[in-house]
Amino acid sequence: MDKVIALLVPSVVAEIVSGYSRVFTGESVRLRCRIADEHRSVWEILWFRGSEQLPQGHMEYLTLWKPNVKQSGKYYCQGVRDTVVGNIRTPLSLPVEIDVDGGWAILQVPPHSGLVGETLKVTCHVRGNPPLQEVILYKDGVEVMRQRGLNPHFYLTSLKLKDQGLYSCRASWDVSRRTHSVISVDTEVQVSEVLTQPGLEIVADNNKLKLICHLQYNARAPAPPIHYYFYKNNNRLGIATSNNYALVKRSPGQYSCKAKVPELGISRWSEPKSFGQGLQMMMPIPLAPQIPVPDISLLPAAEPRTAQASPQQSTATPTFIQPTEEHTQSSDPLLKPPQPAPSALLSTVHHITQTVTPELVDADTSGDFADSV
Repeated sequence: MDKVIALLVPSVVAEIVSGYSRVFTGESVRLRCRIADEHRSVWEILWFRGSEQLPQGHMEYLTLWKPNVKQSGKYYCQGVRDTVVGNIRTPLSLPVEIDVDGGWAILQVPPHSGLVGETLKVTCHVRGNPPLQEVILYKDGVEVMRQRGLNPHFYLTSLKLKDQGLYSCRASWDVSRRTHSVISVDTEVQVSEVLTQPGLEIVADNNKLKLICHLQYNARAPAPPIHYYFYKNNNRLGIATSNNYALVKRSPGQYSCKAKVPELGISRWSEPKSFGQGLQMMMPIPLAPQIPVPDISLLPAAEPRTAQASPQQSTATPTFIQPTEEHTQSSDPLLKPPQPAPSALLSTVHHITQTVTPELVDADTSGDFADSV
């Protein structure tokens, strides 16, 4: 039952329908809560500023009538509907931030981000709308436009991603032979691509590969459709599709996807992605057998030796060699026979070696032997 109810909860959007997100004290803003309910059910609307629920009615529209600075903040809305199983609430909408300014100048920008290639209109709004003489537009503190006269509007044409940033404006006018000049605070201008570069995801199954082409599409409504193409080793797999995924036979290769909007003349390619190529099985390297180190306290005291063992005779008694402070590497490639074992056990143990009969190495082949080592 819970899953069925969850499917019936629609999405909700809060938006500005009158005014701007940044206004002067005394100016009005009107918000709307839009619930995408295909069944057209009756919903009660709740409005919030931050975590505080607002008492102003439960209607689709919320009007901030001549707000003051304290009414600045992030505004949300939520839908509530009574059902046989109790109240159902939609998720909270994304916030709409309203900034009530007590100053003299505001740079007003559209609530939505600009798109690459479009023209964006920004307005230097001055309290009281005096007859302006000069208006200057700044981006990140640097002047980018200047115009004289009453026109407070600037147009950023053929937008590029580099055009996004923090913008402000300065306005000047004369009153009674005195020049007044005011400057706005910074306002962020965002610029987005209509179609971002796709990213290809490959999901492997037993005998299939699922190719998923991820992207962001920011065209204005009504947005024309996207056509998706999938490729293996630069050869197209099948025909164009409106779905952003395709199922293909599992096989190694270089895969990529392309998204195209024919009506806008836009197309973008993903970066190629390899599957099943360059994989090598890493064979485990056998480790040398470890020689256990005996506990010295359990070994019997060594007896003094009267004679050394014959070079041809092997002994099972382990030999202990005293460690040295410095280790040097001999440049002589010939193997040297081991040194005679000491006559008594030493208190410090560094290596345990077994005395064996040394093998003679021919001098002509010692270089090969050293290379093989």
